[in-house]
Amino acid sequence: MTRSPPIVNVVDVVTLGESMVTFLPTREGRLADVPSFERAIGGAESNVACVLAALGHSTRWVSRVGADGFGDHLVERIAGYGVDVGAVRTDPARPTGVYFRTAADRATAAHEVAYYRAGSAASAMSVTNTDLTAARAGRVLHLSGITAALSAQCLDLVRHLSQPTAGRPLLSFDVNHRPGLWTGTDGAEVLLELARVADIVFVGEDEAEHTWGVTGGPTAIRALLAEPSLLIVKQAAKGATAFADASESPFSRRVNGEGAQPLRPAAGSRAAGAGAGDNPSAPGHATGPRPTTTPLTFEPAPHVDVVAPIGAGDAFAAGFLSATLRGLPLERRLRHGHLAAAAALTTPADLAAPPTRDHADRLAALDDEAWGRLRLGPGWTQADRAPEEANTP
Repeated sequence: MTRSPPIVNVVDVVTLGESMVTFLPTREGRLADVPSFERAIGGAESNVACVLAALGHSTRWVSRVGADGFGDHLVERIAGYGVDVGAVRTDPARPTGVYFRTAADRATAAHEVAYYRAGSAASAMSVTNTDLTAARAGRVLHLSGITAALSAQCLDLVRHLSQPTAGRPLLSFDVNHRPGLWTGTDGAEVLLELARVADIVFVGEDEAEHTWGVTGGPTAIRALLAEPSLLIVKQAAKGATAFADASESPFSRRVNGEGAQPLRPAAGSRAAGAGAGDNPSAPGHATGPRPTTTPLTFEPAPHVDVVAPIGAGDAFAAGFLSATLRGLPLERRLRHGHLAAAAALTTPADLAAPPTRDHADRLAALDDEAWGRLRLGPGWTQADRAPEEANTP
């Protein structure tokens, strides 16, 4: 008798990757001098799942943890956000990863991070020990370059899930280049390979320069990454630029259903470029590079009083994906990404609760002048009407 495979609920977004217990310093200083740490959680993919769940979306996190207290803590905390953790497996032979960091900005020489993740349970994820059905049961599958760098079997798993086969979920990929994780493999080449088969790609402007030597700004990055239907180039405090294919009705229908608004710059947005023309290939299944004259939309970031920069990129991806799932115009998607990132930037932990959907919608709908006056500081997400809105109509 053949046993039928279990039925797995389809969620809005599935993420797959390692999460670790994070130890945050109780005061500034060198790791050698900090006397105590507070426990938190951190992990690019689980961060995205948690923020999306907080924004009202159904999410699933797929991973492996050790049979230890740290693994229990991770699963319980992530589930507490409303994330489905049913596909997380426990590894009896390997530990859960942990890391310690200083309070200093990652971009400064004073910043220190001590990772204890080598040989972790998550680094042993593979095609054979991962619930592939659960990983594919989402409207969007979000992956990152961090998972690909953990081990050879993790890279095989990411490549397997990224294959442009029929029925693949909409694939979102955050480049997340971590040079220290890549050993014996050309990480830059692998990340380029993975980005080129994704539907939505997130990459930092400075990250693209450090990873691939690309200078010349967002348009030069689009020339390198012409295949993705949506390319989002994050430009730090300046803002973000999104390149969207002109023929996106198939793409839009895949994530939002028939009749959803195509992904294109909203009327009156800061857009430039000419349409690339119809492409018969489905997004993520391209047979060759698309023309690089696809429309672009730039959206400046609001002013943020930064407490800690870690986790902002994950939050931006979550905010953008949330607005994408809701079928909002491209300019609004970028603004929702900026607002979610601002929530992370104004807290010391890697993971922060985003503004409520109503609050974010109200800010994202501001006119350009009012948007330019926003100043977001610690605690802004908790106020019914935050101080930064005092001078807006």
